[in-house]
Amino acid sequence: MSEYVVDESTIFETPLVELDLDLEADADVYAKAEWFNLYDAPHGGGSIKSRIAKGMIDGAEERGDLEPGVTVIEPTSGNTGSEVARLAAARGYDVEIVMPDNAAGGKVAAVRDAGAEIHFVDANLGYDAVIERCEEIVAADPEAYFRPNQYENPDNPGTHERTTAREIYEATDGDVTHFVAGVGTGGTITGTGRGLTDRSDGGVEIVGFEPDEQLHAIDGLKYLKSGNHYHPDTYDESILDRTEYVATSDAYDRARALRERYRDDPVPVADAGQHDEATVREHLRVDDQFVVGTSAGGGAAAVASLDAAGELADDDVVVFMLCDRGDKYADIPLWEDYL
Repeated sequence: MSEYVVDESTIFETPLVELDLDLEADADVYAKAEWFNLYDAPHGGGSIKSRIAKGMIDGAEERGDLEPGVTVIEPTSGNTGSEVARLAAARGYDVEIVMPDNAAGGKVAAVRDAGAEIHFVDANLGYDAVIERCEEIVAADPEAYFRPNQYENPDNPGTHERTTAREIYEATDGDVTHFVAGVGTGGTITGTGRGLTDRSDGGVEIVGFEPDEQLHAIDGLKYLKSGNHYHPDTYDESILDRTEYVATSDAYDRARALRERYRDDPVPVADAGQHDEATVREHLRVDDQFVVGTSAGGGAAAVASLDAAGELADDDVVVFMLCDRGDKYADIPLWEDYL
């Protein structure tokens, strides 16, 4: 374990940056840099999952569902696992994380750094097998474990409804017209979509995106388009106005295009959130490169798809999520040749 001390006060109120995606429409495009949750944590800072990790653990403790001596366990593709591990371990709990054996190295390192035990599952079995393995472990000794269960816990979308939606609405002065987010647990798109819909009286178009193929490499997202796949209770499609389907290659190309676009130019910071601009500048880049995660590239690709379909006007204001920073993916094809 490292000597990193978890500072939960850095969770929420993340920066909003303005991005040039080379669209046909002259719409304003902004993105939330979510690694500024626990931004000084090793292995790439925090992620969008820092929000729900805090929300789910806080809720469990308040309800008495999580008590001293119980082991916290969670299935994950990586980010939820590292954030649950960091927060739960810092509060004194033992933690076990179940994840596919092809998870990005930065995410695995973050879980180990927090002191959690990892149960690896063969990635070729599909992500549903990760969830099933976690259920088997808990069933063998149910009194020993507490599972936050990001796929069923209402504190997942509830946290986004209370925090992410408010932050976006306030940072754009209520001018946001489109919100775009990927579907993994569905918590981000459901909770933030619900909150923005309420705040705008239905004036914000809520756009979800999923991988276009079952075998994909957009971390954190689930393929739900067809087949008999596990459908998270935390995902409410009725919130969505539109769904886009993104290819892994397009997600990677768009992430790399952002790196190239801001190779020499600074990334405009529209709202620094709870941070000062110097802190944002310090943690926005890696090795002086603007590199983002796979799902952030997917978000950029989904916005581009909206533009190509003629769905964006020149006066629109679009917001999507940069769920994590690219140094978590230094060992996979997205950034292995760059970092």
